[in-house]
Amino acid sequence: MPAAEVGDLLRPLAPQVLGAVVRRYGHFDLAEDATQEALVAAAVQWPQDGLPENPKAWLIAVASRRLTDLLRSEQARRRREGAAAERALTERGAAQVDERRPGEVDDTLVLLFMCCHPSLSTASQVALTLRAVGGLSATEIARALLGSEQTVTRRITRAKQSIKDSGIPFALPGPDDLAGRLQAVLRVLYLIFNEGYAATTGTVLVRVDLAEEAIRLTRVLHAALPDDTEVSGLLALMLLVHARHRARTAPDGSLIPMAEQDRSRWDRSLIAEGTAVLTAALPRGPTGPYQLQAAIAAVHDEAASAEATDWPQIAALYGVLRRLDDNPVVALNHAVAVSMIAGPRAGLERIRQIEADPRINADRRFHAVRAHMLEMAGERAAALDAYRAAARAATNLQQQRYLNEQISRLADCS
Repeated sequence: MPAAEVGDLLRPLAPQVLGAVVRRYGHFDLAEDATQEALVAAAVQWPQDGLPENPKAWLIAVASRRLTDLLRSEQARRRREGAAAERALTERGAAQVDERRPGEVDDTLVLLFMCCHPSLSTASQVALTLRAVGGLSATEIARALLGSEQTVTRRITRAKQSIKDSGIPFALPGPDDLAGRLQAVLRVLYLIFNEGYAATTGTVLVRVDLAEEAIRLTRVLHAALPDDTEVSGLLALMLLVHARHRARTAPDGSLIPMAEQDRSRWDRSLIAEGTAVLTAALPRGPTGPYQLQAAIAAVHDEAASAEATDWPQIAALYGVLRRLDDNPVVALNHAVAVSMIAGPRAGLERIRQIEADPRINADRRFHAVRAHMLEMAGERAAALDAYRAAARAATNLQQQRYLNEQISRLADCS
């Protein structure tokens, strides 16, 4: 089996295996280490030996055996705790495979809610879940959260220790606790999807496997909570945005801006599904940020061409969204919509209102949007400087490539 196919198989299996090991044995931090070692073993052995009959059971068995070894090592340092844990493993059977009963809750969803336990800060909830469920690195998480890698690493370490100390059971929260954890869960799924939609690092722009895993988890959540309008809104948003992914890159992997995309390549079945989910949710209210973002995505998807886009409606929706969500990315997108209606200088005036915000003013998106508006306003030298700042801030190869092409184009015209 080719190594690339093994990698595609392991990504969705990773959180399921971690969830199964944590559910059976506890020890979140050691279970994650054991799961990672099982994944490495699979990446080495499966391309050579072939795929096992039950890949997930194979991974769980290997991770369980490795967890036994880790607990024995822990015993040397903390004898009493390690001995008790080892007895528990012996009683349950370290190599027991995962034979899920029909109708049993997906371990990945339980793991998602466990990582979003209220004993953790919101920032720690998001960072830990992106690591354990989304499989993102500390660098990718830092980019997604507009923070530093060192801060993210500390949060993940503290969150694992908090879970270990608290003895949080591996189970879905009860009805009274569900609402408190749901917002963090939704934000985590949103961030995982965003990393799939536009990868912050690496050589590819779109990580389809990551985006589709976020959609899968959100479908599971939506099936469990069909009447929650923001869960519906998030699912609709993902479907409506992911529908465009085939048109976002050229055959060589380079970025294609939305205005230049071949809209015949947009997935109309996903657009129809996303629109139906959103249409069913909106009348039930209240209308939250995810529903508003889904509505914006739907307006884009409905336009037959870039020129036919209903920018006044998009600007109005962003205006409502800004009142609900103090997010500089929302403000930046609002500025783009305003510029499409009132011209680039109107957009630049709005950008000036957020240029002192440290959450966005060092980000590639801020400089790239500003560069485009400056170019449209005829300020080529300033646009060239802004494109250079965007290229320096970009950490994805395809984004760097696109921005450097804009720099070369403008420099040649000077």
